[in-house]
Amino acid sequence: MKRIINFMILAGMVLNIQAQKPEETEDWSRKPALVTPGKGTLPPSDAIVLYGGAGDLDKWESEKEGPAKWTAGEELTVARRTGGIKTKQEFGDMQLHIEWRSPAEVKGDGQGRGNSGIFLMGKYEVQVLDSYNNETYYNGQAGSIYKQTIPLVNACLPPGEWQAYDIIFKAPVFNEDGSKKCSGYVTVIHNGVLIQNHVEIKGTTEFIGKPKNDPHPAKLPIHLQDHGNPVSYRNIWVREL
Repeated sequence: MKRIINFMILAGMVLNIQAQKPEETEDWSRKPALVTPGKGTLPPSDAIVLYGGAGDLDKWESEKEGPAKWTAGEELTVARRTGGIKTKQEFGDMQLHIEWRSPAEVKGDGQGRGNSGIFLMGKYEVQVLDSYNNETYYNGQAGSIYKQTIPLVNACLPPGEWQAYDIIFKAPVFNEDGSKKCSGYVTVIHNGVLIQNHVEIKGTTEFIGKPKNDPHPAKLPIHLQDHGNPVSYRNIWVREL
């Protein structure tokens, strides 16, 4: 009797599968937009180019108000003590590509060597540092979410060589009462190597003290840090997600 029941169940399942049609699981609700992938230094066709190497700083301004004062040519270089710069346009969820280079002439060590930073929304720092044979606290080396998350590996190239970050960022969301609804998350690929795998951003990346989670708008500028070292940037583009 048990075998007969099992056979009937199996036969019913087969008949049910045969009754279904492939079209029942097809999804035609959203046709993906066409995007031409970038080649070499060319960005994807839907990217917003923030710095393409023409010496144009029109999309940037100083954190201290007024025009950006960094050295601009084929590359964008920190001008010491002029302050950080930020984008005029504001961004939330995004794919960010940015290439950077620490000085070929090595000066200093630890946090004093080729230091800068990429602040997503001006609040959440992906560290830029010459971490090639340069020991420092691990949640402060290149590719760290500063003072929060140690990179999975150290993928740094030698000083003076161009390096690339590809960053996928999901911005935090706040409730109307100012409480945090959900955390931000970030993935970082450094020179083609995954070093941050969808890690939670615990709040602002503070030099001293714990992360803060004060409410802020859904979109804010990207900031690049002046830490006193002549770090250079190029080929900066964003895809809003």
